Amino acid sequence: MKSYVTGFPRIGEQRELKKALESYWAGKCNYDALERVATELKDRHIKYQLDAWSGLISVNDFSYYDLMLDTSVLFGVIPQRFAALSAHEQYFAMARGSKDAVAMEMTKWFNTNYHYIVPEISAYTEFSLNPSKILSEYKAAKNNDFKDSCALKINLIGPITYLALSKSSDKSDPLAHLDALAAKYEELLKLLSELDNEVVIQIDEPIFVTDRAAELAPKIKPVYQRLSKAASNVKIIFMTYFEHATEAVREIVKTDVWAIGLDFVYASEENIKKELQALKDAKTVLFAGVIDGRNIWKSDIDKKLAQLKAIEAYVPKERIYVGTSCSLLHVPFTLKYEDKLSAEIRSWLSFAVEKLSEISILTHLFFEIPMCEHGLKAYEENQKSAKTRASSPLIHDERVQSRAANLNKFERADRYEDRIKVQKKELGYGILPTTTIGSFPQTAELRQVRNAYKKGLINREAYERDIKAYIDDCVKFQDEIGLDVLVHGEPERNDMVEYFGEQMSGYAFSANGWVQSYGSRCVKPPLLFGDVSRPKPMTVEWIKYAQSRTKKIMKGMLTGPVTMMNWSFVRDDKPREQIVKQLALAIFDEISDLQDAGIKIVQVDEAAFKEGYPLRSENIPAYEKFAVSAFKLAVSAAKAQTQIHTHMCYSEFNDIIKTIEAMDADVISIETARSGNELLRVFKSVGYKQEVGPGVYDIHSPRIPSVQELVSQIRALLEVLPKEQLWINPDCGLKTRKWEEVRPSLKNMVEAVRIIRTEA
Repeated sequence: MKSYVTGFPRIGEQRELKKALESYWAGKCNYDALERVATELKDRHIKYQLDAWSGLISVNDFSYYDLMLDTSVLFGVIPQRFAALSAHEQYFAMARGSKDAVAMEMTKWFNTNYHYIVPEISAYTEFSLNPSKILSEYKAAKNNDFKDSCALKINLIGPITYLALSKSSDKSDPLAHLDALAAKYEELLKLLSELDNEVVIQIDEPIFVTDRAAELAPKIKPVYQRLSKAASNVKIIFMTYFEHATEAVREIVKTDVWAIGLDFVYASEENIKKELQALKDAKTVLFAGVIDGRNIWKSDIDKKLAQLKAIEAYVPKERIYVGTSCSLLHVPFTLKYEDKLSAEIRSWLSFAVEKLSEISILTHLFFEIPMCEHGLKAYEENQKSAKTRASSPLIHDERVQSRAANLNKFERADRYEDRIKVQKKELGYGILPTTTIGSFPQTAELRQVRNAYKKGLINREAYERDIKAYIDDCVKFQDEIGLDVLVHGEPERNDMVEYFGEQMSGYAFSANGWVQSYGSRCVKPPLLFGDVSRPKPMTVEWIKYAQSRTKKIMKGMLTGPVTMMNWSFVRDDKPREQIVKQLALAIFDEISDLQDAGIKIVQVDEAAFKEGYPLRSENIPAYEKFAVSAFKLAVSAAKAQTQIHTHMCYSEFNDIIKTIEAMDADVISIETARSGNELLRVFKSVGYKQEVGPGVYDIHSPRIPSVQELVSQIRALLEVLPKEQLWINPDCGLKTRKWEEVRPSLKNMVEAVRIIRTEA
């Protein structure tokens, strides 16, 4: 079968890897037990693909934490602070930190919600080869009962992407090491060539779908011509995804590389034509990514078949493989457990395992291979679901559409300079006010309460009693340690998007639709399938209760419209600028009700604002326009005295700082602990006026920062911005941490602020 899967989810269909990792980290099992779970998962995932006749099946797409981290280990790029640790301790310490060493920086993988561990490179970095993981996984995979139409391919992160995404620890250029690293890749390919008579190697170079492509394209030919000559029995696929890669196509056809993989889902038609034109007279094989690897809607097979036939006008059929636009890591595992979804909505969906069937059907049709009865039936069901989804009354709400089309208010009436004076008088906070980002630890007991209520095992009265007891504990703790602005801890919330989506029309929810975000952290994005509205208040009851338990200011906590959209699986039948406007109106209504309930600060989190950015600059203005407009529309309900906070997760703010200013929030909190003050300096460089809460410690690590460490961090912040402009808070929400980590960390943070205030 001339088909492929770019990569497969690794967390397990019921999050088996997550559970095994967390058990290992907690000391409840040893490494051998963790390894047994991993071995079982790898074997099972290959069998799924074999059962679907998936053609080329990936090896080395599995990771205990992250593939960029694995690549650092593969080539010996280990920061000195981890050098003394044993191999297993070292690997997880690099990702999570240890008692004596801060974790490596973590950031978003292009414009997805997946996070990777950023390699640290210096002018003195030397590479060494450690291929044991790849060799063992390939040999284990070969033990499966392969059909004649299926084979293995080895997945690698490419050298140019690896270095381009690395962080310099001494201001040297990581790409200066490209020749040295390419030599190690060449050595690796020679070693891998001994594994089989023919070895297919997929080398991922997604950096070439970004604006850096023009700058980096000249590096393709010297590197990949060298790699293509490493061994005569090695066939290299130069794989790209998430956008078009026109510059890379023009260069790769000048080499002897066997194939190039292109994303035909998220590239525009205009750029797809440019790519195909560059391939027309070449010998390069095309891996056509036509099945969407990033969204959960069932492919319209007839439309995909028409697309492949259009591609065939440029590239002959014998040079085409059919597969996914990117790794299926970005979608849930399987629909097998989704029996509680409505039958109609379920019929529109396709998760990772189901996409294997789509690839198989499409490949059979395109190459005119006879299908079995099961395949023919699946094809008929696909055609039927495409028709029912287009006409379903579940999707369309004329009242919502009319309200969005007839708006007369789009932003707050008062300027920030005027609002902040009113707010400081109303709220009465001094210099360096302390707060947290919103959530507190989600304990096992808390999850059990929510789960029991959801299943009808306890009544509403018992549920409210337990949730309020948790809020009481959170408020009491914050009061005792002296935080200035409190939060209720969010015990009623399972997820910052799912919680709100469950209370809006137009959303559906999977039972087991987990997707890996980083390490063992999984999220379960809602399914935004139709027009969105908010039937009734979503948070007012709990925030009002929390405010009644303290005399201090209690923040209302909401998820912003852009993040609601970017962290959902969004309908693909309507422009996103229309979808996000509907979400903004729902948040507008909630802010209005919170104000009426006496809440004076409302935090509207836009953790995924940057994540939604297009990878190509020509598409950015349109995104910024509708994303900023949506945020401003959502908060336009706020009166001058109501302070609007927002929070943004790991991002490079250099290129969007003016856009952040345009959002016009009164206070923004940002994650900065793993990157020093680099991000904060961006705010200073543009003369940012609004108040800023840079994270003073990393919540993604179990480390407890000392008072002195936090004092030093705050002093460093004060070298960049004045004390009147700064808030002090952790990097992000605390839901994934344990209370035994949270309590001392926050106590130390408040104590550090007390020390700094005495110096002010």
